[in-house]
Amino acid sequence: MVLLAAAVCTKAGKAIVSRQFVEMTRTRVEGLLAAFPKLMNTGKQHTFVETESVRYVYQPLEKLYMVLVTTKNSNILEDLETLRLFSRVIPEYCRVLEESEISEHCFDLIFAFDEIVALGYRENVNLAQIRTFTEMDSHEEKVFRAVRETQEREAKAEMRRKAKELQQARRDADRAGKKSPGFGGFGSTGISSGSTATIITDTLMEPEKPKVAPTTIRPSGPSKALKLSARGKEVDDFVDKLKSEGENIILPSSGKRLSDASKTLTPPVNTESVHLRVEEKISLTCGRDGGLQNMEVLGIITLRVSDEKSGRVRLNINNGDKKGVQLQTHPNVDKKLFTSESVIGLKNPDKSFPINNDVGVLKWRLQTTDESLIPLTINCWPSESATGCDVNIEYELQEEALELNDVVICIPILPGVGAPVIGDLDGEYRHDSRRNVLEWCLPVVDAKNKTGSLEFSVAGQPNDFFPVTVSFVSKGNYCDIHVTKVSQVDGETPVRFSSETSFLVDKYEIL
Repeated sequence: MVLLAAAVCTKAGKAIVSRQFVEMTRTRVEGLLAAFPKLMNTGKQHTFVETESVRYVYQPLEKLYMVLVTTKNSNILEDLETLRLFSRVIPEYCRVLEESEISEHCFDLIFAFDEIVALGYRENVNLAQIRTFTEMDSHEEKVFRAVRETQEREAKAEMRRKAKELQQARRDADRAGKKSPGFGGFGSTGISSGSTATIITDTLMEPEKPKVAPTTIRPSGPSKALKLSARGKEVDDFVDKLKSEGENIILPSSGKRLSDASKTLTPPVNTESVHLRVEEKISLTCGRDGGLQNMEVLGIITLRVSDEKSGRVRLNINNGDKKGVQLQTHPNVDKKLFTSESVIGLKNPDKSFPINNDVGVLKWRLQTTDESLIPLTINCWPSESATGCDVNIEYELQEEALELNDVVICIPILPGVGAPVIGDLDGEYRHDSRRNVLEWCLPVVDAKNKTGSLEFSVAGQPNDFFPVTVSFVSKGNYCDIHVTKVSQVDGETPVRFSSETSFLVDKYEIL
């Protein structure tokens, strides 16, 4: 199949959204779509029409058409299957099938179209995978934004500090009767020290009250000077009112305590001069009948040294793993020392680890198809009923040493079928009609809460409730590998260190 273009157009052939998958000029695309309505025979129902050069495969969408333009030698069955997937994608982003709604969500539709077809050929994806690919979150983007916000706050703090220094220098110069520094000699033009302070800081901080000499004559009329302090008082009153209602607020410019908006970032860890981060990610694919297709766990220990005195250290590693992980040390690490004593140290003991840099010193990998190693098993049993499907889904924690937090099990729901009717339930549920999923939410899954189930009924076929996806976080790692001791190279004096451990999901699907 070679797909030339996919478009949503009006019945007159006007293109609303069009995505070309091969090199085509805009004039040619508009000409093909304009010719499309003239080729359809009125009074008959078709799914495709042909010309001497191309084939149009189309489906009516109320007042619009979803049209695929393909070559004549493409497989018509594949064309129709691809058309059906394109038609199911549009209601995912558009509440009503109207021209204005399509135009508003045009970029969302184009991104989804690109997941279906690449270079003119159909990708092996379904609707749930398209939704996952287009809505994936970027950890790197969050880190970048957090770093940028921190830099902006530091820059503003530095601006306020510099402004205070300039303000103090002006006051000192005025007292000494000298020319004020910093702003081209404003002090020599007769501007008083009070107004000068306002000029310097009216956009950075509240001006100090001017010091009026006893001989100064005050004007009798009302002052027209800017009064930033009154504005600050209004803000303080507003913040106090919010606090009285239970809100926690931080004012960025004043450093006062602020708000739930910052809770999305991970709280800072109390770190020592030697800080270790143990991270693991799991990627797992299971069949709906219980067979484990693939499971891979990737782990890394990252070292960060913030003090030169602690640069020449060694790490004692306790490897209690019984699952058969493969270990790999950094090229600069002494492999013989690690193999014989499970100690991580540099090949050249006279050198130190980089200061204020994250260095991955040990990696490990576990790849298996052994079902007994699945940390959290999911069994989904949809059965047809008179009104649709009755679905029973249950989980079981097989790795009882783990404590999983914020577990979310997502089950696809067909669009437009309404909310599912919930029966027995452990935990909480949330029906997201925008994403067409039922989210089964469990705050904690551990040895005391190792099993649970959910029952619901909704319209659909058994295959409609797959793939089931799972996400969770854990403060304990899956492979029992951790650092027990950090010591100096010379004399093996113990060094205080801090550590944080995380076990995250990269992909966890039941197909």
